[in-house]
Amino acid sequence: MEKQQKTIAAILFVTLVAVIGLWGIDLSQGYSMVSELTNDPQSHIGDEVNTMGNIKNGTLQVAPGIITFLLVDVEDHVSEIQVEYTGDLPANFAEGQGISLSGTMVSAQKIEAHQIVMGCPSKYTE
Repeated sequence: MEKQQKTIAAILFVTLVAVIGLWGIDLSQGYSMVSELTNDPQSHIGDEVNTMGNIKNGTLQVAPGIITFLLVDVEDHVSEIQVEYTGDLPANFAEGQGISLSGTMVSAQKIEAHQIVMGCPSKYTE
């Protein structure tokens, strides 16, 4: 009986450590593709969204206090959404670059981003 109690205690301990370790981590929201956001915008308006894509060539506008551009879906290369960002310009920020962003979808065509992370540059060229 003592071995069974030790086994139960070990399982409870491991479960407790896992719960404490994952406490505060948001596992509810991953990244949505731009096409997912634009195909069903009404279900995302007013919500925090995380997405990734490429900055469309010819759309980047940098003005004092605001950066705007179109974000293009990395899979279908057709779906796009306007992004406004008021933070600091990330290093290596340029048209055609891949980025990930977090922000609020304020309309069917626009996201107000509060965080932008640049994709890692490829070490390899074709």
